Amino acid sequence: MVRRTLLHAALRAWVIQCWWRSMQAKMLEQRRRLALRLYTCQEWAVVKVQAQVRMWQARRRFLQARQAACIIQSHWRWHASQTRGLIRGHYEVRASRLELDIEILMT
Repeated sequence: MVRRTLLHAALRAWVIQCWWRSMQAKMLEQRRRLALRLYTCQEWAVVKVQAQVRMWQARRRFLQARQAACIIQSHWRWHASQTRGLIRGHYEVRASRLELDIEILMT
């Protein structure tokens, strides 16, 4: 009778130990998944920040290039308007008459 009682107690202890080990494994798996999810969220946030910084840098370079192009265009337009319609050419005096070779450039 005592042996059977001890056997039942040992079996109950073994069942409780098995249940506890399975619960510990489940909790460990939950902690691992939570840590993995947290790591993934942090990595995703880092990737998003890096993408935003790269986009900001590219936009800044584009705006600088566009501003430089606008300045070059405005200076070129000013230069073109200043030189438009000038009379260029050469002339020479022969004997009693004036011979002119005039070229009018309209650009």
